[in-house]
Formats: sequence, C-alpha cells, structure tokens
Amino acid sequence: MAVAMAACSLGLHLTTADNSFSIRPLDKTISIAKTCYILHKTRWSSSRITIIRRATPLTDVMKEDGNQGDADATVPTPIVIIDQDSDPDATVVEITFGDRLGALLDTMNALKNLGLNVVKANVFLDSSGKHNRFSITKADTGRKVEEAELLEAIRLTIINNLIQYHPESSAQLALGAAFGLVPPKVQVDVDIATHITISDDGPARSLLYVETADRPGLLVDLVKIITDINIAVESGEFDTEGLLAKAKFHVSYKDKAIIKPLQQVLANSLRYYLRRPSTEEASF
Repeated sequence: MAVAMAACSLGLHLTTADNSFSIRPLDKTISIAKTCYILHKTRWSSSRITIIRRATPLTDVMKEDGNQGDADATVPTPIVIIDQDSDPDATVVEITFGDRLGALLDTMNALKNLGLNVVKANVFLDSSGKHNRFSITKADTGRKVEEAELLEAIRLTIINNLIQYHPESSAQLALGAAFGLVPPKVQVDVDIATHITISDDGPARSLLYVETADRPGLLVDLVKIITDINIAVESGEFDTEGLLAKAKFHVSYKDKAIIKPLQQVLANSLRYYLRRPSTEEASF
C-alpha cells in the first residue's frame, strides 16, 4: 500500500508526581493512522505522535457498503465515547455515526498498531443510529488502558479513521480543523462552552463533569491540570460529540471526597487553563 506521510506532534506528557490513580503517563512514542495538516503543542510538550494515513478512500467504502446514495443525506453528528467505568477489565470504546459507519477493519487494525487488542466487539441500533462498541485491552498485559496519552491516542486514531471514511463529517467536528479537509464552519467560544460541575459521589470520591470546546490533547490536558493540584483521577468517561468534548471523572483527595474549598480550586484551575490553552501551529 502506498503510504502518504505527514507528522503531527502533540504535547502529551503527563507527570503524576506522588499521586495514586489509574490514569498514568505513557513513556514511549505512539504511531497513529491519520493524515495531519498542523502541528499542535500543549504546555508541557515532550513526546511525539507520528501520523500515517491508512484509511480506504470514501468512494471505495461507499461501493463496498452499497451506500452510494447516502452522500446527499443529512450528515449525522459523529460521537466517540471512551468509557473506563463500565468494564473493570477493559476500556470500552463506542462509536456512533448515524447508521452509515461500516467497514471498521482499518480502525481495528490501527488500534492493534497501538499495542492494543480488541477482545470484544458488537453493533446495535437505536433511534440515535448505529453504535459500534469495542472492548479494548493492552496486548502486553491483557489489562485495560490506564495511560492518559494512550487513551488520547485511541481517540485521535478513531476520529482520523472516521474522517477518512466520511470526510463530510470533518466540518462537524472540532478536530476536523486538524484532521479533515473541511474545517468546521462554526467556531466554539470556549468561554461560553466551558461548564464545570463537581458533586459528591460517596464518602471516598467526587464526580467531576467538564464540558468544553474540543481540541487535540484535551484529555491529557484535563488529567494534567487535575493531578497538578494533587487530586487523584480514578476512572471516568470521555465523550467527543461534534464541536464539544464532555468528560466525567471520579476524583478524590487523599482517598476522600473533595471538600468544597478544594472543589473551587479545581474548578478555577480548569476554567483558567481551558479558556487559555497555550498552543502554537507550525509545519514541517
């Protein structure tokens, strides 16, 4: 297969300090299947993610699936969910793209190239469309994914493959500006879009909910901001829905729920960094 290469460096280094939590840093370079058009760096850039285009052209997929007439249909909003709560032994990933997301072989192969095994997969339909659900474990340990960098790599890999099969969807995704040929027409005002709530989730932990404008590296940014103030991230769910990202984390401080003053510190820290991300664009 001819390979067209481009590179995209994402600052995805996570320092855990003395915290004990289940989302840990990744200490090696990751290769992801995608086409990249910009270089994105976060505040603590150190590791690199190399991007290689692998997906099949849209026309071939449409012929294969028999959906040639769908190109003129209303484009549904792509949704990618990374769920760390549902299964104690595996990371559950769910992809929704109307009822037209088919031929997922490239996506599964790309996940295997990240050192992952797809141990279970199923498809179901409801009123919101066709849902493809995978249970993923690390190939070397057989355990669920815990590193924030690798979780972000999974997210970007899936979105890249989705856009390669359905390039019309890039205009609906915030990440379409980085991965797709057509960037979104609407730019989200991060000040308006950012919503943060923290509530008790029993005596030993709290539930943190964050909704904000999506961008590459966001998952790692959130974990870094939280752990920088010595709050442990135990598990959670990260949803990519169009222009927005929605994250739900179970968090604790010294094995207890977060008290009100610390909740305010956490919320203020997240708002500050999410509204003023330090990024820059460049090209090779």
